[in-house]
Amino acid sequence: MNDAPNGEKRGWLQRLRSGLSRSSSKIGESITGLFTKRKLDKALLDELEEALIAADLGPATAAKLTAALSKERFGKDITPEETRDVFAGEVARILGPVAKPLVLGGDKPHVVLVVGVNGSGKTTTIGKLAQHYRGQGLKVVLAAGDTFRAAAVEQLKIWGERTGAEVVAGGEGADAAGLAYDALAKAKTVGADLLLIDTAGRLQNKTGLMAELAKIIKVVKKLEPAAPHDTLLVLDATTGQNAHSQVEVFKEICAVTGLVVTKLDGSAKGGVLVALAERFGLPVVAIGVGETAEDLKPFEAESFARSLMGLV
Repeated sequence: MNDAPNGEKRGWLQRLRSGLSRSSSKIGESITGLFTKRKLDKALLDELEEALIAADLGPATAAKLTAALSKERFGKDITPEETRDVFAGEVARILGPVAKPLVLGGDKPHVVLVVGVNGSGKTTTIGKLAQHYRGQGLKVVLAAGDTFRAAAVEQLKIWGERTGAEVVAGGEGADAAGLAYDALAKAKTVGADLLLIDTAGRLQNKTGLMAELAKIIKVVKKLEPAAPHDTLLVLDATTGQNAHSQVEVFKEICAVTGLVVTKLDGSAKGGVLVALAERFGLPVVAIGVGETAEDLKPFEAESFARSLMGLV
């Protein structure tokens, strides 16, 4: 996913700030509530650290942010605005190394396996990615591999009609691996640039899910040994700290190459993205702050950090 033109970028920044407003309000109110024209001392640092942990940034990140603040301003008068500015800078430094957009390689089609628990926004993310790349003039094929949910198959077909992407689908309960194989064969036949494979996300039966994803990966490699070129894990920001366990599980099941964090607009838990970056170091490919395709964009560290801290 490439950078947007200036006008579109300004519009995205407004959507990002709006989408993160719940998270930034929670953080901002917590920070402001701790200040009564006081100097930065150990007690205030401890209180700020607790506020950051409560905002889902996680203990490691909270400790790093308060350490940076202490280094700069310990023993000095400090305002809430100055505090958030220092925090934003440190968050941007944490996020910078993981802000990596999806890059389509030289192989055609570039095969992307999209994984995540049910309800995380996998199918919608696939549709939005399809619209993005179709807008660039690329040929896209979608594989409706979440065969246990008829609604997911129908949803993907709607995105296919909307974007002009070809959809390969089977009946409810069809073999997902066989469907992925057929979709890759179709994508090769039509000369597609990109194949996006939807998958089931039934974590209640982890063993079954592991076997199914392993089988999908095995059969697509029969047609294309380098496939899947990317495996994107879609996470719902509203789950907060539960996102950590989801990353752990899917890293165990398959080789996750990047994260997509959705529904940031529906949550005050946007700080979890920073905690995930700090803990796992996985590339954050894109983030979503709304329902439309334009609300999913490549992840950019500084704009996210400043929006999270409520700074323009």
